Amino acid sequence: MKTVIKFLVLIYLLLPLGNLSKAQKPKAAAFSFNYAAKPEEVGFSASRLGYLDSLLSHYVQTGAMPNAVIFIYRNGKVVQHKVYGYKNIASKQLLKKDDIFRIASQTKALTSVGLMMLYEKGKFLLDDAVSIYIPEFKNLQVLVSSSNDSPYTTRPAKSEITIRQLLTHTSGIPYGNAIYKRAKIPAINSLGEETIGQVVKRLAKLPLEHDPGEKFTYGLNTDVLGYLIEVLSGMPLDKYFQQNIFTPLGMKDSYFYLPKEKADRLVTLYSKDNMNSPLYVSIDSANQYYPIGGAQKYFCGGAGVVGPIEDYAKFCVMLLNGGRFNGMQIIGRKTIDLMTINQIGDLEVWDTGDKFGLGFQIFTPKGLAHAPGSVGAFKWGGTYSTDYTIDPTENMVMLIYTNVLPFANPDINKRFRVMVYQALTAQKK
Repeated sequence: MKTVIKFLVLIYLLLPLGNLSKAQKPKAAAFSFNYAAKPEEVGFSASRLGYLDSLLSHYVQTGAMPNAVIFIYRNGKVVQHKVYGYKNIASKQLLKKDDIFRIASQTKALTSVGLMMLYEKGKFLLDDAVSIYIPEFKNLQVLVSSSNDSPYTTRPAKSEITIRQLLTHTSGIPYGNAIYKRAKIPAINSLGEETIGQVVKRLAKLPLEHDPGEKFTYGLNTDVLGYLIEVLSGMPLDKYFQQNIFTPLGMKDSYFYLPKEKADRLVTLYSKDNMNSPLYVSIDSANQYYPIGGAQKYFCGGAGVVGPIEDYAKFCVMLLNGGRFNGMQIIGRKTIDLMTINQIGDLEVWDTGDKFGLGFQIFTPKGLAHAPGSVGAFKWGGTYSTDYTIDPTENMVMLIYTNVLPFANPDINKRFRVMVYQALTAQKK
């Protein structure tokens, strides 16, 4: 009898631990966005938003763009979520709100946030040398000279690359120069059998364009960080994203590679060589088919994710809300503060006047001389022509998607930003 009682007590003591273990695994509760009954409810002018509607309708009707989907959110409600044009022009398939787009470099924010979740767990410090975790980055070289007809020359780098420098694109790792192309380093995707770990280890042996910390050089930094997540977490990047970002946020249609039952929702990728030329279906097989074809082994932390605009809007709203979404704290409020302050000192993001944090371009007074916005708002976009802006001052998120590469568009993302800001009428609540 005593043995039975001891057994029952043991079971009783273990049950709470089992329940706690389950509770600690993030699961998405049911969530749906609230929609404003009218734009004026959240400080927008309906008539002025009509300017944006007219512009996008005109671009689609005249063949300047194949399609567009927009998502504008302010003061806790969706102001506008609208689609224009066709998922596929030839078949006249109208675009739907849940159609799936290649988001390219918008993946960088996902990777940066995913890495900083590990920072919060004490897995690394920002000024750690990346070689501590990926030894291939020891003994770095800096490019001195190169040409197409002769081998390049190098010198030893003055310092090692830190994790902070990878997050800020100041490491000296570029995108797609001639040396990278000869070494067959993928730029944004791959249909081949290689993994991100294999590519990063090969990349680590190639010369930097400058000493770490010297310049802002946009490049494959976040791809290295994606592999670093794999090293630190012991998980493939796709599974890490699913467990720590996609599932908690309810991003149910976001992936590196689409499952077969969702493949038909991927929009066709188009190209447009100049504003006077017609749109045509992209003939770049890797760009066109990587989400649904090939070996599907390359988890590109810098550019590989696909998904619908509402999925990414959830991610943006989480950042806007200090890391909190649908009752869960996804990442710490102070961590987001750290990620969205200037981390590059006197350097600038190209010639914009803006600064860069840990994964985001940050609006500055100097940068705002070029287009409306708010100091401290942060943004980025993707090469297939997707774009987002998160503005804490206005309590607002704005996104616009299409999929065209190359796209000789009339700065559609900049125009979109102008037309959203011009429609504001009231301060945030």
